[in-house]
Amino acid sequence: MPQRNLIWLLVIPGIVGLGLAIGYSAPRPDKEYKLVQQIVEVLAEVDKDYVRELTDEEKQKLVENMINGGLSQLDKHSQYFNEEELHNFVRENEGSFGGVGVVFHIDQQTKFPKVGSLMPGTPAYDAGVIAGDLIVKVKDVRTEKDVSTENLPSEDLRKLISGDSGSTVTLTLRRASHDPPDFPVTLTRAKIAMHPVSGVSRRTDDPNRWNWFIDPQNKIGVIRIAAFNELTAKEVKAAVEEIERDGGRGLIIDLRDNPGGLLNQAVDVTDLFLTQGKIVTTKDRHGGEKTYTANESGTLFLPADRKPIAVLVNDHSASASEIVAAALQDNNRAAIVGERTYGKGSVQTLFRLAPDQRTAVKLTTQTWWRPSGKNMDKLGAPPQNADEWGVSPDEGLTVTTTLNEKARYELDEMFKVKYVAGKPDVVGPNPPPPTPVKPPKGQDGKPIWDDSKPFEDHPMNRALEYLRKKLSGIGAAPRANPIPAMIPA
Repeated sequence: MPQRNLIWLLVIPGIVGLGLAIGYSAPRPDKEYKLVQQIVEVLAEVDKDYVRELTDEEKQKLVENMINGGLSQLDKHSQYFNEEELHNFVRENEGSFGGVGVVFHIDQQTKFPKVGSLMPGTPAYDAGVIAGDLIVKVKDVRTEKDVSTENLPSEDLRKLISGDSGSTVTLTLRRASHDPPDFPVTLTRAKIAMHPVSGVSRRTDDPNRWNWFIDPQNKIGVIRIAAFNELTAKEVKAAVEEIERDGGRGLIIDLRDNPGGLLNQAVDVTDLFLTQGKIVTTKDRHGGEKTYTANESGTLFLPADRKPIAVLVNDHSASASEIVAAALQDNNRAAIVGERTYGKGSVQTLFRLAPDQRTAVKLTTQTWWRPSGKNMDKLGAPPQNADEWGVSPDEGLTVTTTLNEKARYELDEMFKVKYVAGKPDVVGPNPPPPTPVKPPKGQDGKPIWDDSKPFEDHPMNRALEYLRKKLSGIGAAPRANPIPAMIPA
């Protein structure tokens, strides 16, 4: 095989990592060498005889696709990460990134990025950037030249704006009420927390804080958990302590659409509500087994018989969110409301690859089992009981929702909950309202929901009904009039 056919292959991180791993063992294992040789031969033929010559970038992508194609045949959760993908994966799990704190979308009329919302306490928020501002230019630190953002892909803009904490970026904003309309704002990037926990609505006096009570009369609070990153347990603990301080008597933990995250965070969140009992058991292929149990110290929202909990789930609640739901259900600490969960009962481990640790492979290495000992993984359900997977709602608490209802809740209702127009002393007493989310169109060309009608959150209403009934037996306040799922502050 010509030497030139091997040159570009040897710079591919995944193959380099595998090659070095083989090289570190002595003598070289013939089986592994033959497997790598097959890949080398295929890539050499592509390099020599494919209908056109591939660029270095295309060759890189080809190998990455080959690796991920093979891993996907093992299971859908195993994956190879190149350097950029690894950076994003680690950032998501850490719960923070270097940036300025704007949430933007591409304005369809002007084709410029428009600030849709601000993240409180961030450089953009503190500098007076407000919702509705157009970002028309960004200064590229590499060239010191302004880059027009018109028709710029969202990912390219994100890369220009985000960066290391402490570095600076200059945005040129366009605001009709400003004189002149176009003006530069230089921001010092900071570590931006991706807060996974939210409440019913933001407080108008301090958007950094939440209104937790969806039913103030019966003192029923709501904690929404979007993901399990390194901030989750800490933020859930703080939220529960604030709810208890203000007289909380019932609690709804909303795990709908939560895809999961870190195992340790799921364990720590569950442990906040249990004094004893199993939380989850993990098992590996070698017979290794580890059971996580609750600690009596540090338990919140007690006594359990007087402070009921409901957990909201749907078919997109997966992994770590299923660990929490299953443990609270099996230990009789919470009722599960909504739909059967996704059924992901596996644990992945990240292995960084040699020589520079800048790429990695995420492999499924363990399965996890609920406290009752039952299987959780849909694909791993035992043949004798193929229906044993996921977390199902308690009897009488199943509430199914349509795809359109899920879409409206996620796109419209949750955006309204998290929306921040800007710093109160900048936007004034009449901040700009959130831009209405236009319903996507279905296959028939019609909007998938009627935005002229108020949103009915049926699972939330069922959870409220359940908790009000529980509280009525222990001296609760009289049942209030029907209260909408979202109460404006």
